[in-house]
Amino acid sequence: MSAVLLIGGTDSSGGAGLVRDLRTLGELGAAALCAVTAVTAQTDDGLRAAEVIPPGLVHAQIEAAFATRPVGAVKIGMLATAGTVHAVADALAGHPGVAVVLDPVLMSSSGAELLDAAGQGVLMERLLARATLLTPNIPEAAALLRRAPAVSEAQALEQARQLLACGARAVLLKGGHASGAHSVDLLLTGAGLERLSAPRVSASLRGSGCALGSAIAAFLAQGAQLPLACARAKAYVSALFSERL
Repeated sequence: MSAVLLIGGTDSSGGAGLVRDLRTLGELGAAALCAVTAVTAQTDDGLRAAEVIPPGLVHAQIEAAFATRPVGAVKIGMLATAGTVHAVADALAGHPGVAVVLDPVLMSSSGAELLDAAGQGVLMERLLARATLLTPNIPEAAALLRRAPAVSEAQALEQARQLLACGARAVLLKGGHASGAHSVDLLLTGAGLERLSAPRVSASLRGSGCALGSAIAAFLAQGAQLPLACARAKAYVSALFSERL
């Protein structure tokens, strides 16, 4: 069975990051490999400290993972710096056929910066076109495009189209920061638009983006096509966080 390679930072609280990714893969029956980009000290209230792993070691972890067993998909989360983005892009260049889910983790839920401005630029230049799917939320899409956050579905769709024009192969623009009784994610590909809807959960959802991205990667590694992988992941995350209320 192909594994999912998780590239991202640790979260000492267990609510997000690689811990959340690993829990998700375990629940979905997917094998995991890891490349740690940063170690963070977090609580549910905020980021207390962070230490970035040297880019060369990140690159070495990725190469070691690919040498260990077949990789069916890669999920990328926290990258922290431009140097780390370069290291990840360099390592993945040798594995062009593997599906990549890129979750552009720019800020923590408490507002702490998790990818600096230089890193965001390199992500747009080097990783965007490599990703099978980009999964920004509304603030992340706006930040990547240097635009104001979308306040309507029409504006969100336009920003998704702009990200496609910048090189993304497909965009799943998450609707968790929008309003309304339902959370609607917009899946935009070269084939068109699909809306993925679920009842909105009125709660703090730390780690929901991590769980969604890793679930999509798990389903891709198991052979699902992208639209089905996204729909199944959306249903999984909706059920998971509804149960926490």
